[in-house]
Formats: sequence, C-alpha cells, structure tokens
Amino acid sequence: MFEIKKICCIGAGYVGGPTCSVIAHMCPEIRVTVVDINESRINAWNSPTLPIYEPGLKEVVESCRGKNLFFSTNIDDAIKEADLVFISVLSNPEFLAEGTAIKDLKNPDRVLIGGDETPEGQRAVQALCAVYEHWVPREKILTTNTWSSELSKLTANAFLAQRISSINSISALCEATGADVEEVATAIGMDQRIGNKFLKASVGFGGSCFQKDVLNLVYLCEALNLPEVARYWQQVIDMNDYQRRRFASRIIDSLFNTVTDKKIAILGFAFKKDTGDTRESSSIYISKYLMDEGAHLHIYDPKVPREQIVVDLSHPGVSKDDQVARLVTISKDPYEACDGAHAVVICTEWDMFKELDYERIHKKMLKPAFIFDGRRVLDGLHNELQTIGFQIETIGKKVSSKRIPYAPSGEIPKFSLQDMPNKKPRV
Repeated sequence: MFEIKKICCIGAGYVGGPTCSVIAHMCPEIRVTVVDINESRINAWNSPTLPIYEPGLKEVVESCRGKNLFFSTNIDDAIKEADLVFISVLSNPEFLAEGTAIKDLKNPDRVLIGGDETPEGQRAVQALCAVYEHWVPREKILTTNTWSSELSKLTANAFLAQRISSINSISALCEATGADVEEVATAIGMDQRIGNKFLKASVGFGGSCFQKDVLNLVYLCEALNLPEVARYWQQVIDMNDYQRRRFASRIIDSLFNTVTDKKIAILGFAFKKDTGDTRESSSIYISKYLMDEGAHLHIYDPKVPREQIVVDLSHPGVSKDDQVARLVTISKDPYEACDGAHAVVICTEWDMFKELDYERIHKKMLKPAFIFDGRRVLDGLHNELQTIGFQIETIGKKVSSKRIPYAPSGEIPKFSLQDMPNKKPRV
C-alpha cells in the first residue's frame, strides 16, 4: 500500500491549522506543511502568538513546529512535494467544535473519508486511513463514497442547528407561559431517544459551519427540485434569525421602548466561549439591531481583538456610514464596559462572566439597572442579583413577578420580527 510521508494542507484557518497540527503531533514521521496565500496569517502561525485561539493548540504547535510541522506561503512547491493534499484530493470532512477542537481531533467520535469508487480512489482512501490509524481505532474510521461523505457533514451540522432552533422556539413559549426552558430541556433530555446534547436555549447559534451548511443543504434541495425539503431546513435558519430579533426587541421593550442614546454593555462578542471566532456571531446581529435604534454600545470580549469587532460591525449589511465610530466603544475590561450603562447584555457564555463583582457593577450603572442574559450563564445568581437591585431578563424564563414587568408589545419600534437581517452569508 502507498505510504504517505508528506502532507500539504491548503488553508491555514480554523480547520486546516488545528487539524494538520494534530496530524503532525500524532505522526512524527510525516512531514506536514500548511500553506496559505495570506502572509500575515502564516507569519502568525510561525510566531509565539498564533492567529487563532483554541485551548491546547499552542502546546501542540510548539511541540512539532520546525520539526515535522511547517507553515508556508510557498504553495506550489508544497503541492508538488506532497504525497497527499488536503482539500483537493479526498473528501475528509471535519466534525470539530471550536473550543474543543484539539480534544475532538485527538479523540474523535469518528473520522469520515470519502473517495471515488475507482481503484485509484480507493487506494487514496486507504492511504489516508493509514495516517489516522496512528492514533484513531480502525473501527472509528468510516469510508464512503464522496457524496455520502459530503452530505454526512452537511446533515450532521443541520441536525445540531435544528436542535438549537427547536429549543429556542420553545424558549419563546416558556416566556409566554411561565415555564422554564431549562427545566423543559432537562425533562426531555432524560428521554434516551432524545438525549441532552444541544438543548441549551440561547440568543441563537453562530459560527462558520451551522448556517453555511444548512444553507448549502437548502441550495442542494432547491437545485434538485426538492422545494418541500428546502423549506423545511430553511426554517432552522429563520428561527435562529427570529430568536436574535426577539432578544433585541426584548431589550428595547424592557428599557421603556427606547434605547436611543442609552449606554448598553455587550459582554462577549465571540460566537461561543473558548474561541476568538466571531463568524456569524449572534453578538453582531444584536449589536446591529441596537445600533439601528441609536444605542451606544460598549463591547468587551476576552479573546476577540478590537480590530475584529470593528471589522465585523463595519460590514455594509450591519452598519451604515459612521455608525460604528459614533456608537461603538471597545472596552478593555467588563467593568469599564458596564460603568454608567443602562443595561448589561451577555451574548457569549464566557465562564468569567459568572464570577464578576456584580455589586461593584450595579453601583456604577444607571438605575434601574438591567441584565439581559442571552446565554443563561447567571442562572444560579438570580436571587443574589435581585437582592443587589438588578432587573433580570433571561432566555426562556420569567425570573420574578416583582421585577419591572416585560410586556411584549407585539410590534418592534423600528424593526420587525419578520424582517430578515441584511447581512447574508454566501452559499
């Protein structure tokens, strides 16, 4: 069987970088070269400060960089010398979750390899299997044809996104009835047929994969004349958009139907904790809706650089003219962001937000002081926060009947719950 000694990976982003770093780490006899046309990104991979944040990634890279792991802009030579080129040779979809990518790569649920059903295609499949067999048990390595492999990737993310949209739809019903969506999720999650994963109600899913893969599924269905199937999966995206608009509407309604010229602290800008990735982050959309209403946003995230926040909010589909310059301030810590604010909005579930000194924060805020918890990170602190004096609004639950009541108006002051966001990802 053909033995792979040199691998080239095209693309040094959130997938290529970590994936090939772990391959190099687990296969010291294989030379792995990651190439990209972005010179600054490659320079960052070769520096002490990596271009992406992922727990455990820095240690893996430093253990083999310069030995059998190399980052380069010399794409042509790397391809010529490689025995295997990731992306262009085989279908080897990744099933990584940002924040746990290194753990997922070292101990995957499965590795999926798709290839042509020709002698050459099958030899390539077996050669790649041999690479993964350095650390993955053979029974966890699945081989399929190319279409099955690619559709498995799209379907996996579509099912996960569907679960999030499903529980988010129930969160709206819980707020209307007095139920607690966390209690509902726990109850249904104990049913072994359902399971308890991806039943966390929130302000909506983000990241590069869920929306992109669901929309790819929608596109395929439309192209193959399956309109009913396309509409079914489109509803997953529509519900996610609705949840974001609904949360922004709740903020505006609770703040007496206007946020114009009010300071609002946005805690968290990454699409989830333990990553600096902001692609399709719900924070972007919440910020857009609040900026459209004239709110002054003070944003803090422990891992997202100031420049990235400004770029995301300056997208033509998110803001207009000088909105970002006028209305957005990037804060160096959460206390600075909350100083003098009318409300605190938690958009990312960073653990540090559970440990803040909320008494200190309340003293510096304008009164009445509101907390809008879009990630349910403060569930165990509600009594303490109410004693301090906060008015609390959270996803899928009425916290207390004693608070200043939130009464949905059924109509948004300046934007509609039915309006689709202007920023649309490319399919």
